[in-house]
Order: sequence, then structure tokens, then C-alpha cells
Amino acid sequence: MTPAELAEVVLSAAHAVFTDRGLDSSVLPGRTAVERPRNPEHGDYASTLALQLSKKVGVPPRELATALAEQLGRAAGIKSVEIAGPGFLNIRLDAAAAGQLARSIVEAGPAYGRSTALAGQKINLEFVSANPTGPVHIGGVRWAAVGDALSRLLRATGADVGTEYYFNDAGSQIDRFARSLLAAAKGEPAPEDGYGGAYIAEIATEVRTRRPDVLELADDAAQEVFRVEGVALMFSEIKSSLRDFGVEFDTYFNEKDLHDRGELDQALARLREQGHVFDTDGATWLRTTDFGDDKDRVLRKSNGEWTYFAADCAYYLDKRERGFDRVVIMLGADHHGYIGRMRAMAACFGDDPAVTLEILIGQLVNLLRDGQPVRMSKRAGTVVTLEDLVDAIGVDASRYALARYSSDSPIDIDVELWTRATRDNPVYYVQYVAARTASVGRNAAEVGLIRGDAEAFRPELLAHDRENDLLKALAEFPAVVATAAELREPHRVARYLEELAGAYHRFYDNCRILPRGDEEVTDLHRARLWLNDATRTVIANGLRLLGVSAPERM
Repeated sequence: MTPAELAEVVLSAAHAVFTDRGLDSSVLPGRTAVERPRNPEHGDYASTLALQLSKKVGVPPRELATALAEQLGRAAGIKSVEIAGPGFLNIRLDAAAAGQLARSIVEAGPAYGRSTALAGQKINLEFVSANPTGPVHIGGVRWAAVGDALSRLLRATGADVGTEYYFNDAGSQIDRFARSLLAAAKGEPAPEDGYGGAYIAEIATEVRTRRPDVLELADDAAQEVFRVEGVALMFSEIKSSLRDFGVEFDTYFNEKDLHDRGELDQALARLREQGHVFDTDGATWLRTTDFGDDKDRVLRKSNGEWTYFAADCAYYLDKRERGFDRVVIMLGADHHGYIGRMRAMAACFGDDPAVTLEILIGQLVNLLRDGQPVRMSKRAGTVVTLEDLVDAIGVDASRYALARYSSDSPIDIDVELWTRATRDNPVYYVQYVAARTASVGRNAAEVGLIRGDAEAFRPELLAHDRENDLLKALAEFPAVVATAAELREPHRVARYLEELAGAYHRFYDNCRILPRGDEEVTDLHRARLWLNDATRTVIANGLRLLGVSAPERM
């Protein structure tokens, strides 16, 4: 029995009690929840429904809890119900009801943990969005891991998600990039405000291979060639690096398209219609202070140039007009000041930013080797890149390490820890369970132990305390997935998997799955194999949500 199924039983019991007593059933919720008590001695699950309803119907909570407990005690699968404190219900399942979960998980397979909690929501999720002036640095890699995991979580809970990478192939940063490429091609030092690193020389060489005549052009014309060709090469490399990291986007959106399609003018017109635009000193402004911003924002400068903020406005409007109900944007720690202006901008369009806009801020990441920060990439020259991280600890460990912590917390990634084949390496600890459960399955087949027909499964045999603990841990997975998606916190899945791994190891150490020597295969062996395979399913499903593999061998 899953927590959701038990919650339905509790609610059904409440309906019965209210009917028997002639109480107003309209106060009953459409759904309720049960939770695991902090102290396992208090039972398998707890419910506060009696406390929630007592005032509404004028019945003391313990009296209502007593009636609920009596009704629940008659329900199939309930072993006992105790009343604690002012009216808490502590519920114990019988072994058969608890053990049935193992079969449910195995039969559900990859679908276990999925739900429709966010069905009907159409979400645009933008992350990474680094300009193509260099390889993806470690801060961007964090968003690649977290953003991709979040997209998987949102889809697993029923949301319609479009992932997006926003980039700009114009502007001052791209000009500096082009001048740096031209200088490298000429064998000159990088401009004072330019980009350094071996990748600049590599791209410059590739551009010259494509355009052998480029240095025969005037500097302005040559710089334009390096801009167009260099950006294309750099962005192709970024896409390739992210693809190798397991991250691909539904849409790669170029800011230039907003200008070419006249969308900045359209956004400005819409904002004027809403009454929040004003002109002064030859410039055009958006009165964002009407919605809590610390100052009004320029949309168009007095020289006629659009600001980056104007493009932000047009891009937000573009997403909304593509049918997205909610725009989620992941930004680095240096963009914290964007939150107020972006929320105000959404309000200027007539939207409720609490509903249509969500901005997540990610903190810094440090890569440590021998306890000391790795300061820069050999190739990029100024930053630690995606390739540096992957070269140091691998794709799986990188993705897991970056998704394991709350995004609003800075993290240090210790190369020695994350490459260690020991239990203190979190990704190894979890993946080892994936491999061990697979190994148990192979070894079982060799000795003639198979799960057998589901109808012959004896869930009541899974009565050991460690079996019960593992079943309760497995039952939590759907709720963990739903909460992680709702709160935009993939790290909850990683921490859950580590707890589940611990529960499995304790089960494995105390409950022998395979028969010894010539020992006859029993129903208990088969029941435990169901539980083993259920664990394999949940570990694999959880790791898949993080974009991490569930190896069959290690």
C-alpha cells in the first residue's frame, strides 16, 4: 500500500464516520495526506485529519480520532491504529499490505514515481543561456545539471515543458570575442578587454581554414568574418559539450531574431497600451517602480539604441505568446538584481508575476583538488569549464554533485571525494545499489530463483523490520518527486536516493535473498527478490530524473 492509497483509506474512513454521526461531510477535504512519523516506534504512518476537522464540526479532536481509529481498524491492510497526543492517528500496516508495494513498483517499472500533479501547466524553462564567447564555465554547468534534472521532474509530474537556451550573437561581448579572434589570427596579443585562452587560437585557426582570404580583408570586414564564423564554431562546440553532458534543448533562441522580427517594437507598443511607458530626455522608459522595482528602466536610449532590458521584455512576451503559462528562468548569483525588475516588467504587461514568472538564482561552484580551488582551465585560460569538470570526475558524478545541493547554496566539488570508489562518495553509494540489485538478479537466475507469477507473490512474508523500513522508503518516492518538482529542488531526489540506498544496504545485510548452497528456494526468497527488484526500479527511476546512469555492474 502506498502513502497515497493509505490516504484514500483514511479519507474513506472519515466519510463513513461523518455519515454515521450525521456530521456535515461538506467540510471533508477532497484529498488528504499521511506522513511517516519521525519516530518509527510510533507506527508506519501518521494522520492529522482529526485535528484538522474537529473545529469545523464541533467534535473534540480525540473523540473524532477515536471514531476514525475504530473505522480504520476495520479496513483491509490496517494492522492497528493508535491515538496520540491531542488527536494524532498513528497507523500500522499489516505485512501483506505493506509488502504488496514491491509488486506494484516492479509492475509499474519506469512509471513508478510519475504523477499528474502538474498536469495542465505549460512551462518554459530557460537555463544555461551563456553567450557563445567561450566554453561553458562551471557556473553554467551547474545550471545545465540542475535545469535538465528539473525539466525531467516537471515532465514526470505531468507538466508540458519546453526547455530553452537564449543566446546573443551581437553586442559588446561578441565584438570583444571577434577582436580577440582577429588578433590571434594575426599573431598579436589579445586586446586588453578581450578573451584569452587556447580556445581563441583554435577557433581563429579554424576560421582561417574556412576563409583563407580573411586576413587579406580590411580589419572591419575581417572582424565581421571572425564574428560570424567564430560564433557559429563556438556555439556548435557549446551544443556538443552539453550534448555529451546529456543536456539538449527543445529551442535555441537567438536574441537577434527579436530585433529582426520587430518584436521589441511590439513589446514597447504593448507596454504603452498598458500605460507604463514614458519618454523623457529623448529616451523611452518603463515605469517599473509602479510594481516595486528600485528604479525605472530605460527601454530605448536617447540615441535610438535598444537596451538589453528591452530585449528581455520582448523575449518574455514572445514566450507568453507562444502559449507558456509560466516562464522559469535560471540565472547565476551575479543576476540577483534582475529579480525585481523582471517581476515588475511582467506586471507591466498585465501579468501576475507570482503566477507567470519564476526566477531561480544559482550560487557559485568551486572545483577543489588537494583541498585547493582549481582556478582556471588550461584551455579557456580564465575559468573552469564543463570539460574540466567532466575530465576530473566524469559525467555521472558531475551531474549528481551539481544536482545534489540546493541551488541557492554555494558548493565545493572535491575531485578526490567524487572519484573515490567508497561509500562516502554519494554517487558511488547510490550507483552501487543499482549494481548490487542487478547482480542479485543475475545470481538469482543462476541458482534457479525467479520472482514467479505475480499471483503467487507472498507479500505477507516481508515481515522483517528491515524489510518494512525498505518498503516505507520505497513508498516515499512518488511524494519526493512531486515535492521536488513543485519546489524546483532536484536535490531532494538525490538525498532521497541516498536514504534509500542506506535502507537497502541494511536490508541486504539482514535479510538473505539468495538460498545458500543446496537450500531449497522458498516463497520468502521469491518475495525478497521482488523487493530487491523494486529497489532496483526506484533507484533507476530516481537516477534517471537526475540524468545519471544506473549501472548493472561496477
